[in-house]
Amino acid sequence: MTMDIREAYRRALDAFGAHVHQVRADQWRLPTACAGWDVHGMVDHLVGESLLAPQLLAGRQAAEAGELTEGDLLGDDPVKAFDVAAAAAMRAMEPADVLTRTVRLSFGDVSGAEYIAELFADTLIHTWDLARAIGGDERLDPELVEVCAEWFAGAEEGYRQAGVIAERPPLPEDTDPQTRLLAAWGRGG
Repeated sequence: MTMDIREAYRRALDAFGAHVHQVRADQWRLPTACAGWDVHGMVDHLVGESLLAPQLLAGRQAAEAGELTEGDLLGDDPVKAFDVAAAAAMRAMEPADVLTRTVRLSFGDVSGAEYIAELFADTLIHTWDLARAIGGDERLDPELVEVCAEWFAGAEEGYRQAGVIAERPPLPEDTDPQTRLLAAWGRGG
């Protein structure tokens, strides 16, 4: 991977946050391209991931830290909730050894680098989901699309077998990289 995965994650989190700041009061219950989630649920999910990141990167097991993501994490100020959680997640990425740490997830142990790659990819794809739901700019950073596509090529089948992404829709050969990445994640263009 040509870009430090922590930088890719930071940039994806910033892009998602920019859209969170654009959500109008009447848009929080709009459906998203991610089945079963409205805008509120999706932002709540990313806040939960951001709150878990410092705990998991510090060696806590996912099952032990699960209480951090129970209930509505957005409260009466969803934008502030996102900003606070995102800042905490980014601080957790700072230690020099974070990429080589062991992160204990519900499905097994992974390296810090792999865990951050998963956070990055989820955040990037949900950036598109959120933009589409609120009528925002759906263009993703092409460099981040490339990094995500490179990483996801090795993870796609596992995600599909786990049932967390839909089947790839058919695409023409000359499809642009962003549309190809979204299709890999089961999203239609």
